This record gives sequence, C-alpha cells and structure tokens, in this order.
Amino acid sequence: MTDTIETLDHIRDGIAALAARERRFGDMFAVTGMPPLRRLPGGFPGLLRIVTEQQLSLASAAAIWARMQARHDPLTPERMLALADEDFRAVGQSAAKIKTIRALSLAVVERRLDLASLDQAPDDEIRRSLTAVPGIGPWSAEVYLLACLGRPDAWPSGDLALQVAAQAAFGLPERPDARAMARLAESWRPWRAVAARLIWAYYATLKRPLAARAGAPA
Repeated sequence: MTDTIETLDHIRDGIAALAARERRFGDMFAVTGMPPLRRLPGGFPGLLRIVTEQQLSLASAAAIWARMQARHDPLTPERMLALADEDFRAVGQSAAKIKTIRALSLAVVERRLDLASLDQAPDDEIRRSLTAVPGIGPWSAEVYLLACLGRPDAWPSGDLALQVAAQAAFGLPERPDARAMARLAESWRPWRAVAARLIWAYYATLKRPLAARAGAPA
C-alpha cells in the first residue's frame, strides 16, 4: 500500500485491490482502460484551481482557469487580494467564487492556513483546516487531497459525476447522495481515491454513443 498516488502503477495496484473485493470495478476497468492520474500542483495555486472548478463542467472550468493564468499571473494570495471584483468577473469567476478566493487568500496571508506544513498532516486534519475557510466545502477538501496531495483514500462523495456513474455502474435505483456514497465506499478503504478515478473514467464512457459502450457494467 502506497502513502501517495504518484504513478499509474499505483493506480493499477489500487484497481486490482478494489476488483478483488467488488467485481464491478473489474467490469468498469474493462470498459475504461487505465484512468488518468489526475494530479495537480499543491499549495495555493492548486487549491485556487480547485475552487475555480467547483460546480463547473470540465470545459468551463478549463476556460476560466486558462484566463486566470493568462491575466492574473502570478497566482499568489497577495495578488488575489490586490485584484478588484471586476478583474475576477472578467475571467468568469462568480460572486461566490470571488468571496471564496478572497477568504482563502486572506487565510494564507494571515497564516491561519499554512498549506506547506498542512500538506504533511493526516487527511482528517487537512479536511478540518480547509473546510474552516469560508466557501471551501468537503468536495474541495477531498479533491485537494486526491489531486494535489495524491492521498489514496480521498473520497469526494458529493461529486455529481461520481454519483451519476456509481448509480449506473452499481445498478442503484436512484442517484446516491453524499451520505449514500460514503456508505457505498466504506469497504473500498484505503483505495477510495483510486475508486474515484475509475468511476470518473467510467462516467466519461456514459456520454459515448450506445454502440461504443457495448460491454459496460450491468
């Protein structure tokens, strides 16, 4: 068992462990192939990107993030606090995201949130520290653990794409909410982050034409 997910071999090990417990993981893997590593830089830039991507499609999130990088580099907390609301709106940030970015930036500048040292902390401590910042909820904290820190047991149970794909893959009568997703994944510890990567990859296949999805899990 690895402490962090750093390579595709780590993902392969996790999928093997998951498939040994639940055949549907093997079925999904047969459809998706190897899921992507999904790693981002840590620290403030990584968390800023995750905040930007909250509740957006991949395409919209990528476009806004590209504009943030092009217009507001360097992406430091000091720089974010110096920008006006109009600067954020010009790249597509919503009013709620602007408030969250300011709260996050202020927490870092005032050293109430030390991301460099926090990155070495246990998962639960990281969750508590991040969600103490106004506007940063469980989804953002879990995605930070998964994508920026590579923690193997991160589980963003509130993610809509995960919920939709889990309903399809596991034959559930309705889309599970965050609590139901937490219960569903309890037996997948300590590989829930690998489960998330595979289920996200399976979600992508659900949008393909039916003919291209022959053999998808029943």
